[in-house]
Amino acid sequence: MVFLHMRFPGGKTKAVTLSYDDGVSSDLRLAELADKYGVKCAFNINSGLVPDEPGGGKLTYAQIKEHLLGRGHEVAVHGELHRAPGAFPTLIGLRDALNCREQLEKNLGVMIRGMAYPNSGITRFTGGSDYAAVRDYLGSIGVVYARSLGADNDSFRLPEDWFRWIPTAHHGNPDAPRWAREFAELRVNERYGDDRWPRLFYLWGHSYEFDRDGNWDLLEELLGVLGGLPDAWYATGIAIWSYVTAFRSLVFSADASFVYNPTLQELWFETDEKLYSVRPGETVTISG
Repeated sequence: MVFLHMRFPGGKTKAVTLSYDDGVSSDLRLAELADKYGVKCAFNINSGLVPDEPGGGKLTYAQIKEHLLGRGHEVAVHGELHRAPGAFPTLIGLRDALNCREQLEKNLGVMIRGMAYPNSGITRFTGGSDYAAVRDYLGSIGVVYARSLGADNDSFRLPEDWFRWIPTAHHGNPDAPRWAREFAELRVNERYGDDRWPRLFYLWGHSYEFDRDGNWDLLEELLGVLGGLPDAWYATGIAIWSYVTAFRSLVFSADASFVYNPTLQELWFETDEKLYSVRPGETVTISG
């Protein structure tokens, strides 16, 4: 074995995901468009700002259940009161994230483990906390990933640090349409050697921006390029985290001649341009 690369479910070489904030009424239109193009989204909700009745531009829990979770999308933590962790002491940031997770789970009846940092998030620290403290307290309350911001790029890489997950682009980035086309046209399996690593396109924003800017056609353009790709897996943020985490649990023999899957997911990888899948509890011999 010279090279080994993770593959997404079904042997796919790429993945696409969306992440949109604040639980606003225009998320309903976004969810419909995501369904139209077969894309999955994490909707990041402030639990303390969810209204009891429809109206005022915010979604109720009933609407979130029916129109977001009911379509197979993810709901994630966005802070009880939309507080940036870097702007508050550790205890306040911890309470804001924990309260949000507890309240969302109680009202929606689903496990919630993802997050998007509110406001400036962890891009600056002015409240007496620091990144190490934020990462530690999020892990201690069961959050497993957190989307950050401030570094749009076309590397299409998976995160090295799940608590500092940098998306590919905000939809308003002028480069986003070009990067989407580059991603769609990328043929990972035509690359050589170590350049065959899996790619991810991660789009984020706020759906009310499309109303404000009058450019829902931009979202349709992006999803039209990113949707329906035969080599792409369309998944939520938590599904991507779960799969990659499971993949990292694979157990290889000392000479890499066989591999054991101790997880509950079927896992895929490529070694020396040959594709393998390993079902839960299965041991597979690696040829060559």
